[in-house]
Amino acid sequence: MHPGVISCHECDLLLREADSSARATSVACPRCGAELYRVGRNALERSLALTCAALVLLVVANLFPIVGLNLQGHQVETTVFGAVRQLWLDDMPVVAALLLATTVLMPLLELCALGWLLLPLWRGRRPRWFAPVFRAFQLAHPWAMVEVFILGVLVSLVKLAHLADVLPGPAIGCFGALMLVLAILASTLDQRALWQAWELAEA
Repeated sequence: MHPGVISCHECDLLLREADSSARATSVACPRCGAELYRVGRNALERSLALTCAALVLLVVANLFPIVGLNLQGHQVETTVFGAVRQLWLDDMPVVAALLLATTVLMPLLELCALGWLLLPLWRGRRPRWFAPVFRAFQLAHPWAMVEVFILGVLVSLVKLAHLADVLPGPAIGCFGALMLVLAILASTLDQRALWQAWELAEA
């Protein structure tokens, strides 16, 4: 069997996987020096653990209030769904839909798709509908904009600080942790390892 051929994402140089050293922690393109992929143990276990942690944080962040305002003794708290509802009632359906999609639906789709792929592969079995679910994961990833939402919340808190007492809710910390976990997951997830695990797994 001939070794697989990979393409450098920077200069399009074609390389055989057998040409790279399996002992290295990462494999770089010999022409431009771009990192082609990482080599490491327990890649599936690490990605699965991060995915489960991100799912828990996403659920908690959307169930609890993000922020509260105390204005002359009157306290108001809101969740993401409450913000979406209020935007809808204020005749801003497009903004409401974007907030719901980029903050809740797309991150949830991304993490559920990744969990669907990783859990069976970790157990040594091939997940059903591997290619469509993998494609859904790739399509959802650019639209999961938790970091943009966090930035918007922080800017709003700064602007509202002189008008009322700002009371950060438990969800703001969960969103911050979620942003960090998603960043680590994106930097450590080896999509090549998913395909290799699929090839080695039982049907």
